[in-house]
Amino acid sequence: MTDTYVGAIDQGTTGTRFMVFDHAGQVVANAYEKHEQIYPEPGWVEHDPTEIWENTKAVVTGGLADAGLEASQLAAIGITNQRETTVVWDADSGRPVHNALVWQDRRTTDRVEELQAEDKVEWIRARTGLEADAYFSATKTEWILDNAEPLKLQSSRGNGLRDRAEAGELLMGTIDSWLIYNLTGNHITDVSNASRTMLYDIRELAWDDELLAEFDVPEAMVPEVRPSSDESYYGHTDPDGFLGAEVPVAGALGDQQAAMFGQTCFDEGDAKNTYGTGSFYLMNTGTEAVESDHGLLTTIGFQLSGEPVQYALEGSIFVTGAAIEWLEDVDLINNATQTAELARSVDSTDGVYMVPAFTGLGAPHWDGRARGTIVGMTRGTRKGHIVRATLEAIAYQTRDVAEAMEADSGVETTSLRVDGGAVKNNFLCQLQSDIIRTEIVRPEVDETTALGSAYAAGLAVGYWDSVDDLRRNWQVDREFTPEMDEADADAMYDRWGEAVERSLNWATEE
Repeated sequence: MTDTYVGAIDQGTTGTRFMVFDHAGQVVANAYEKHEQIYPEPGWVEHDPTEIWENTKAVVTGGLADAGLEASQLAAIGITNQRETTVVWDADSGRPVHNALVWQDRRTTDRVEELQAEDKVEWIRARTGLEADAYFSATKTEWILDNAEPLKLQSSRGNGLRDRAEAGELLMGTIDSWLIYNLTGNHITDVSNASRTMLYDIRELAWDDELLAEFDVPEAMVPEVRPSSDESYYGHTDPDGFLGAEVPVAGALGDQQAAMFGQTCFDEGDAKNTYGTGSFYLMNTGTEAVESDHGLLTTIGFQLSGEPVQYALEGSIFVTGAAIEWLEDVDLINNATQTAELARSVDSTDGVYMVPAFTGLGAPHWDGRARGTIVGMTRGTRKGHIVRATLEAIAYQTRDVAEAMEADSGVETTSLRVDGGAVKNNFLCQLQSDIIRTEIVRPEVDETTALGSAYAAGLAVGYWDSVDDLRRNWQVDREFTPEMDEADADAMYDRWGEAVERSLNWATEE
């Protein structure tokens, strides 16, 4: 089996990546393609699902070609995806009826506030483990069915979207479902992605009839839910299709759960933080769904075939890497690698704090109307201060979540495994260790999201025998330990809380 591999489609917020891994978990192929970010109105974010599928085919075929591999050498394909982003499509033609509504999209904030006013927040949390928030798929699906009519692709039947949904003519799903459908023809999701819809009971492991009724989502629309690593397979690619081979599609995980899996956080208490467009801090809580009293989400981590579901506590931070992109958008930096140099060019932020609440604040604040804020500027403020304040904001937001995580779980974090593009920045990793007051561990393979989905698919087809094989693959690149005086770190963090207060409930006119 030395010439066989496992492929992973990593469909993220800004682009689509295809990676191929060998038995040692090492990368043998890697291709990437960006897709358009569509902003129809302030606070609205959309993607074109057709563009995402076309890009997926391009990176899979291009990645294999660049590495000199044949599709027949793939033992399996796994999928990982931007979570919560929601697509509704025609079951017959496979054509979307509207652009995908992205997890960052805030257009359903008013609907969420209705739920809050009707005292339905605790009911939703008890079933789903989630906060009532525009972040999740339920209100996005509801919005598409209610509002996409003028934009929908006309059906020869001419019925309204809701009638067609009731008749089973429309399907909904997160991006994993969209890709699985296009790869195999089957309408399937995994438990980790289902748990992010706000329509799925994470303890009963079933779509919740009352939640489906609340958001008027017909059960005929929702996908079949399967284990994250599925020995029965989700299906196979079409040998007459774009790959020209029949390859099992056997694993899927939402991107943050995939990163946890790739970081081999298989045991209760294991924790990781992924620094991507946003940051997502997950702790494995074992087979118990731990309820949060501190603004965290209770979510499904993963499920292997024939085994119980493993749960996790999650702190969802909406904007971290996207704050670095914003610095580039406004010409404060030319590229992300400049941030460390500029941050080091000043001794401190000189009292400047940046709260990157561009799409509201997630855990533990959960304020959809918070907005990006810079406070403390003087005439002497330079771009180095703003850049350093942006990196510090990433560290502070992570400490917000880390403290909530310890309070909910009762487990003191002594080591945090990190991954994602931003962890290549040594300055940020050291700053994170200083602010959070714990060891930061960076693995050799930092594309742990793709790796996790490859592991899930590979386990399902027997490419790897057990999770012990995966543990042996995990290798440390570098560790960071606190160097800053603890009192200084605490004083900086305390002031951060005051800056956050100034960002809250800003977008009252939206």
